[in-house]
Amino acid sequence: MILRLFLLLSLLVPLTAAAAPASADSARLRRHLRYLVSTPQPRNYQHVAVLDTVAAYLGRELRQAGARVTEQPYQVSGRTYRNVIGSFGPENAPRIIVGAHYDVCGEQPGADDNGTGVAALLELARLLGRQPNLRQRIDLVAYTLEEPPYFRTPQMGSYVHAKSLHDAKVPVRGMVALEMLGYYDDRPGTQHYPFGPLKLIYGGRGNYVTAARKFGHGSFARPFARHYRQLAQLPVRRFQAPAWLPGIDFSDHLNYWKFGYSALLLTDTAFYRNREYHQTGDTLTRLDLHRLALATDAVLAALLRV
Repeated sequence: MILRLFLLLSLLVPLTAAAAPASADSARLRRHLRYLVSTPQPRNYQHVAVLDTVAAYLGRELRQAGARVTEQPYQVSGRTYRNVIGSFGPENAPRIIVGAHYDVCGEQPGADDNGTGVAALLELARLLGRQPNLRQRIDLVAYTLEEPPYFRTPQMGSYVHAKSLHDAKVPVRGMVALEMLGYYDDRPGTQHYPFGPLKLIYGGRGNYVTAARKFGHGSFARPFARHYRQLAQLPVRRFQAPAWLPGIDFSDHLNYWKFGYSALLLTDTAFYRNREYHQTGDTLTRLDLHRLALATDAVLAALLRV
């Protein structure tokens, strides 16, 4: 009887392991980041050939994950730039947009800003490709021209994308921006804020992900942030504030707000924590890829729940 029970348990163990949900792979995240920080020139607006090479890489990775891939080219000052879009789920269902920009500011590697967001986007694509029965359409969008000199202008890739959805009257449930998700510091005093007293609420250790949204327009952003915090295996702080508060709109989600869509930002808080923001020291060696993987897992979990 004992032998029979042992044999039964030995059969159940691999079945249980196979049933476990897929998780983000830190080795894959590292591979994507190594590619992004090793381009011949920095992936800024001046190096269009580099941006095109990165766009082609993103398209290949999205296709391998099982996405329906399209490009959205547009012209700026006589040059062609392109967003890359990978779609999962029913083609005609209302969409959820998850986006990350792949360009950098100036002459720096941009490992955290925003290599981590792009790497998370690609790893999310691999995980979505393993979901056979998605109820909603999820579009993963890699944007160009988020950084200066085009930040807050209609030349931002996210503005071009959001406007195209609005003009075509595409039903959109909401949008999530992945912006700098790889830098963490557990030491006291490493987390800063635009308003000093916030430290009393959120703490002084830079060891969490922030889910930030503005007041109003919460039909999607509010439940997504709630699920993200509940399901994440790392600390998450939900943050809601007026749109004028410095930093709350410092990424691609701001353009979806402009067109009335419910959108939020997931971030390690950028320059409020990472002192190498927009500097040559924004390198792969400073990142915590285990926690980046956990942050990515929580995106998938929230998408499947929201």
